[in-house]
Amino acid sequence: MSTTVTEYVCQDCGTPLRPTNPTTLESMRDVHNQLCIVKRQKTMAAQVAAPKPPAATAASATVAKTPPAAAAAATSPAAAAASAPPAAATTAGGAAATGGGGGAGPTTISLTGTGTSYDKVEGPIDANFKEKRQVAGTYQGIKVWGPIDPPGQLGIWGENVVNDFDICVADGACIEACPVNVFEWLETPGHPASDKKAFMIREKDCIFCIACENVCPPQAIKIFKKG
Repeated sequence: MSTTVTEYVCQDCGTPLRPTNPTTLESMRDVHNQLCIVKRQKTMAAQVAAPKPPAATAASATVAKTPPAAAAAATSPAAAAASAPPAAATTAGGAAATGGGGGAGPTTISLTGTGTSYDKVEGPIDANFKEKRQVAGTYQGIKVWGPIDPPGQLGIWGENVVNDFDICVADGACIEACPVNVFEWLETPGHPASDKKAFMIREKDCIFCIACENVCPPQAIKIFKKG
């Protein structure tokens, strides 16, 4: 003789399930187990009480991912200082000492300032300026002969390939004529003659052909051959 179960009592909340059709009892029991609030609370409490593996701290995780060289730098002030990238040097004129193109030397003057009360200077360049002027500083390793009062007065630039920036009108003839690309444009906003100049950034490459000097319309350029 078989016995048909017609009732189910929830062991968590004590709710009795008595379906009119015994074949539906199993389905009703599954649905109740999913919706029973007491059963759900007990399950959540058990999960909270279960022991958890110790979590790695942020410091230990950082150390684990840090390469040995970086870890040594972090623990040693001297090593950290040695590994830090060098800061850009600040020049007397407020510009960073940077190199570009063929010029890799220091920059100690600025192209900006308060000197705005100047007019365009007529050529030709004074061929004896080295006897009358002093070097006021350098720009990417190129000598700049004063007086200078940027942006309106910029002085004479160069030592062997020389351009009087206060005369230069940026016509570009010297840049086109030079066979070894000594010059490139340098922005000089605010100057009364022109807002860019032919900058002898690769002065050391000069072959002293004097082409630039011969084609300069305002005669701002002078070439001094090395002795």
